[in-house]
Amino acid sequence: MEGVILGFIIVIALIVMGVPIAMAFGVLAFILLAWFNQDASYLLPTIFIKMRSVVLLSVPLFILFGSILDTSGLAGKMIDFVNSIGQIIKLGKSGLGTVTVAATAMFSAISGTDSAAIACIGTIMIPRLVAQGYQRGHATALIACSGILGQLVPPSVPMIFYAIMTGNSVPGCWLATLGPAIIIVIMYSFLNMLMVRNLPLKMPPKLPTLKEQTKAILVSTYRAIPILVLPVVVLGGVYGGVVTPTEAACLGVVYVIVAGCLFYRTVRYEEIKSAMISASVISGVVLVMIFFTEITSKILIVEGITESLSNWVVAHSPNMLVTLAMINIVLLFMGMIMNDLSGTVLAAALLYPIAINAGVHPLHFAAIVGVNMGLGTVTPPTAPMLYLAGRIGNSSAEEYMKPALFLMWVGMLPVVIITTYWSGLSLYMPNLAGYSR
Repeated sequence: MEGVILGFIIVIALIVMGVPIAMAFGVLAFILLAWFNQDASYLLPTIFIKMRSVVLLSVPLFILFGSILDTSGLAGKMIDFVNSIGQIIKLGKSGLGTVTVAATAMFSAISGTDSAAIACIGTIMIPRLVAQGYQRGHATALIACSGILGQLVPPSVPMIFYAIMTGNSVPGCWLATLGPAIIIVIMYSFLNMLMVRNLPLKMPPKLPTLKEQTKAILVSTYRAIPILVLPVVVLGGVYGGVVTPTEAACLGVVYVIVAGCLFYRTVRYEEIKSAMISASVISGVVLVMIFFTEITSKILIVEGITESLSNWVVAHSPNMLVTLAMINIVLLFMGMIMNDLSGTVLAAALLYPIAINAGVHPLHFAAIVGVNMGLGTVTPPTAPMLYLAGRIGNSSAEEYMKPALFLMWVGMLPVVIITTYWSGLSLYMPNLAGYSR
């Protein structure tokens, strides 16, 4: 156990010093191999078998999918559609903020990553929000905190990794995080309304006649049809049993390229090339992370560390409530020092056995991991998604930190607690679809 504690202290120190997370866990794997005098030759075959999973191929494809959407400008059509609907149902002066949250959720259902959602929606919506009278820091914080929906709304790339690492159904993991995502959308929309109620916001121009309103909706809907059909094509195929997640990701990439080139004419070769490079780099880094965390996990299992730790947690925890609280604290800390993909891989490799031994349902734990990683990625000190939104919104930390903390702790933290202690929220939809039995 001393070697394990020493190894993790070294890993945290390396991450704080700026060493790439995958390399830090590579150091941990070598430390554990040497400490326990393990022979890597018997570990590598089982790890390579897991990494040969066809489902893993969906990860670079979904990342490529989101990268093309990020660089093509297709998100603007979807935002115009959501905005036209918002004007018709008269959301009031806080309507543009609500449109921002809803558009981020919809884009997350297309891209599957929080960084793509923040980059696309933030680039378009932050200038619009500021022009209407929102403070730049508020607009930036709203985009950053809404961007975590990319981890929760299907097709979530982190949940693909969770499913691969734990051997669970990918569609089941996607559905497990959907309930918390819906509550987050409602919470952020309500909190935004409270935050801007006293601001002198400019109301959007109203269309005077029903005919003009109808025309505006029809035009925005027509322009957005190809992009709005994407979730139906990708997710409908998976849940309908027509295609696998990997085939759906491939179909989505082909679809968005065809739609961008032929219908919108905004996707060029340079953008596709840039997106492919970005997807390759991200996927390569995460695969290295999976490789080293799998080695670490196998060593801990073989040496009995995982079982001992699980038994200790169960024996020293007075009840399930305390056990879940302990797991949440560890997950939140992990989310604060690493990105969502690395954090999800690590949680699936190291914390999953503890959670299962404590009696947590695998899909319930998927939702717990998702919401904690989401909160962690916008919580300082690292807060990669918060700082990304700050760069996109050209806003300083002094401007966006206070509204971001308000949205996090008043809007997101209650969702983390509800998700943790109300398993029905995350298991209802998987049960309905027959994935959690």
